[in-house]
Amino acid sequence: MTASFTTAELRNSVTLLSSPALIRLITEIDDNGPIPPRRLASTLPGLSAHHLRRTTDAARAHGLVEVGPGVGLELTTSGAGLADLYDAIARWARRYAYPTPICDFTTRLQHTLALLAPTLDADSAEGPHRSAGENPPEADADAALGLARALLAQWLSANPQVFLLPEPEPVA
Repeated sequence: MTASFTTAELRNSVTLLSSPALIRLITEIDDNGPIPPRRLASTLPGLSAHHLRRTTDAARAHGLVEVGPGVGLELTTSGAGLADLYDAIARWARRYAYPTPICDFTTRLQHTLALLAPTLDADSAEGPHRSAGENPPEADADAALGLARALLAQWLSANPQVFLLPEPEPVA
């Protein structure tokens, strides 16, 4: 399946998918199961109550998480697919030391999503490219990156709700 997306759609979706708080939320639930009610702040320390609320609201609005009766915040089918996508992208980035040999999970995801997004853009025929100073790919890195690109395109095609902009916050 070949999918193409507009620049604006990709910008919105990659911004959403690259959010450190969303990455933490999705991977935490994927790794450890649903987050019980009133345990979000202790499960994801370091994020303000406002930031946690905005992240969970965005994840719910985009169909990535839901509140399961009696269990708390859990992944939807789309959210579980996103967790699998994150894992596949992070494996590629770790294997090819992208963007640098020493790097955390979130940074690897952010940089690799930014690398892949232009390759999906209907307005651009560009392939993946690295900026100066970043590690060049090994011989099979491009083929493996192509698989990650295909997984991203497939997930985006199956989850068009991530292209929607969230409702603006009311002005107080």
